[in-house]
Amino acid sequence: MATSSLLLPSVPLNNLSCSGNASSSLCFAVGRSRVSMSVSAGSQTTVHDSLFADYKPTTAFLFPGQGAQAVGMGKEAQSVAAAGELYKKANDILGYDLLDICVNGPKEKLDSTVISQPAIYVTSLAAVELLRVREGGEQIIDSVDVTCGLSLGEYTALAFAGAFSFEDGLKLVKLRGEAMQAAADAAKSAMVSIIGLDSEKVQLLCDAANQEVDEADKVQIANYLCPGNYAVSGGLKGIEVVEAKAKSFKARMTVRLAVAGAFHTSFMEPAVSRLEAALAATEIRSPRIPVISNVDAQPHADPDTIKKILARQVTSPVQWETTVKTLLSRGLKSSYELGPGKVIAGIFKRVDKSASVENISA
Repeated sequence: MATSSLLLPSVPLNNLSCSGNASSSLCFAVGRSRVSMSVSAGSQTTVHDSLFADYKPTTAFLFPGQGAQAVGMGKEAQSVAAAGELYKKANDILGYDLLDICVNGPKEKLDSTVISQPAIYVTSLAAVELLRVREGGEQIIDSVDVTCGLSLGEYTALAFAGAFSFEDGLKLVKLRGEAMQAAADAAKSAMVSIIGLDSEKVQLLCDAANQEVDEADKVQIANYLCPGNYAVSGGLKGIEVVEAKAKSFKARMTVRLAVAGAFHTSFMEPAVSRLEAALAATEIRSPRIPVISNVDAQPHADPDTIKKILARQVTSPVQWETTVKTLLSRGLKSSYELGPGKVIAGIFKRVDKSASVENISA
């Protein structure tokens, strides 16, 4: 399955105002002109899902996904009151001391799906607050006109863009981690990164592996990260065959990923219904700026469409390479990676060596 290419028209889009009643800590004011995001239809307010279709990005906030976590993250957040407040709110929602696990570990606990996802979500939004108090930080935040996140990071991006409150986003992320862990526990599955091949070759490798395993162990590309780095998910036997065959396909190396199971494939199907129920009960507003979806590498404005896409996201391949290429081709000038690790900055450099990405950690 090759990643789809997206050629979309480009016309200027000014920064948008925050709508709805998003949590004040995450409803970021934006300067410049404001764009109306909805039209009234009787007593109903409807939003055109294609509102952001012609977006022209200049400054992006990028949020990391699972795997970026590291013991010690969140340490700097304690020095900024607004950032520390996010961890206090998180403790009430999660029922445990998240900051203590982020800062002190142990690593095995932080790496678990049910803890790493909330930890990265909160720490990434804490990084926004650290940037805010930096000289010129508020101006940078105000200049952001597009945002996206890798897998889990899409929820962080939506929170930043005012689509839901910090608290509601954290509740969704908590449930998402629990549901994905439960789905992973239900079948033996895994993920592996294939380094040094293009996506077409990785697809051929998957096809070859699938000829040697039964239906329950089949594999597929689950994450189109960047040229030369694609993650394959599937049944444990299928992943082992992929690893064994990779060298014969001229892969430079394979790296088994430290995740609970075959994320972004049908192995995560048991998680979908739980996510759908939680999303249905969550107030989601149209984001104030474009948030690029992992599922189709496009921005969506209609809250119901966003809910459907978030439910589908756990079983759909991540179209990150297309997202990065589209942002750059549309004129993106500067980017900030907010949260732990520097994975996204590395991916941008693989796509375009001249790309400007600054890491803001917490």
